[in-house]
Amino acid sequence: MEAKNSDLSPVFSARGLTKVYHVGEVEVQALRGIDLELMEGEFVVFLGPSGSGKSTLLNILGGLDAATSGEVFYRDHDLVHSTEAELTTFRREHVGFVFQFYNLIPSLTALENVALVTELAAHPMKPRDALALVGLEERADHFPSQLSGGEQQRVAIARAVAKRPEILLCDEPTGALDVETGKRVLEAIQLVNRELGTLAAVITHNAAISKLAHRTISLADGRIRKDVRNAVQAKIEEMEW
Repeated sequence: MEAKNSDLSPVFSARGLTKVYHVGEVEVQALRGIDLELMEGEFVVFLGPSGSGKSTLLNILGGLDAATSGEVFYRDHDLVHSTEAELTTFRREHVGFVFQFYNLIPSLTALENVALVTELAAHPMKPRDALALVGLEERADHFPSQLSGGEQQRVAIARAVAKRPEILLCDEPTGALDVETGKRVLEAIQLVNRELGTLAAVITHNAAISKLAHRTISLADGRIRKDVRNAVQAKIEEMEW
């Protein structure tokens, strides 16, 4: 594992992180002692097969799930021992989420879907500016049913970043999309990372996507198997998929 850049500060620090689920009498170990730091402004890809622990790790970092043991800090805030109210505040103020399915409200336009989040944020972007960032300013008044799958996912990204989160957590954001549409979504995530300095963490099982990131963390059986930094971020149009 390469040494981290000393000019950057860790946004997340995890030590000895475990997660055990109980399904009836069966014990499932989703995470088995994760040690990890994610730094300011990184674009990180979590790579691994289904069941490797990727989503569980992302959910714990995002305050959506609780660790069984170990430590997780967002800067100097202890997430493991935070109350549910404190975790809600953490998610609202610092984290943007993008999932495989878009979760847009069908009765609201793209602009209105984004505006819902900005009403809760302390220092939000203008909703139209967030849509412009992902290339959808001309589709602001369209309803989800009038948008393609890729456009809906980019609205979801705009919604996630409109509150100016420090962290963007994306769980298989291209999983329901074809290759060309997925490229547009990844371009939007890459742009958010570059233009806003947002720490972007993307879960995928597609190894090609890892070439777009600063860093690739490979998981298997609840453990980190590799942590590799890319010397240069690949350009989407130059990649083979």
